[in-house]
Amino acid sequence: MRLLLVEDDPMIGESIVEGLRGENYAVDWVRDGRDAELALAGVDYDLMLLDLGLPGKQGMDVLRSTRKRGADLPVLIITARDGTPARVAGLDAGADDYLVKPFDLDELLARIRALLRRRVNRTRSVIEHGALTLDLASHEATFEGEPVKLSAREFSVLRALLDNPGSVVSKSQLEEKLYGWNSEVESNTVDVYVHHLRKKFGTDFIKNVRGVGYKIPAAE
Repeated sequence: MRLLLVEDDPMIGESIVEGLRGENYAVDWVRDGRDAELALAGVDYDLMLLDLGLPGKQGMDVLRSTRKRGADLPVLIITARDGTPARVAGLDAGADDYLVKPFDLDELLARIRALLRRRVNRTRSVIEHGALTLDLASHEATFEGEPVKLSAREFSVLRALLDNPGSVVSKSQLEEKLYGWNSEVESNTVDVYVHHLRKKFGTDFIKNVRGVGYKIPAAE
């Protein structure tokens, strides 16, 4: 999952980035409202964490312009503005959730998981697909009742494919889920992770659609 953090406070931003990357999210961090809009124009993010008091362009204006374009990107406002009018204004402008600083990282992660579940019409933090169970909160996987050890990026590739079983996900889309701006991506990185996953779950578990990408067939 690739997230956009829009936060101008360096200490808060660094703490959030460290926490999110520790949970295997790819994170891009901008500190200005205009830079946020440039980032949104170039990358298909899974979720945006948006501060309100920003230089360049206020967070509320970024939110309104995002919704005006028709984007259904989940938006979680993170701000020190804790009054009811501010909450109401943010939610009415199109935010999906609102978290007041200071907050606990565990609560932030739980709210992110809830918003990402909602985006794919999932009610729990567990994905079940045939004999495979993937726990998004604990980052644990079981297959045919036995635990399977996955690296952080193997888990991320598997999750991206399982969000829409039966649909093809391109290599470039998978790369976007795995890496932020400052990460170097090798040309065969996704192929390597898919190879590892096939060794753990079977050669037919992930299908290659030649020239397009990969998919996990829908469960029967």
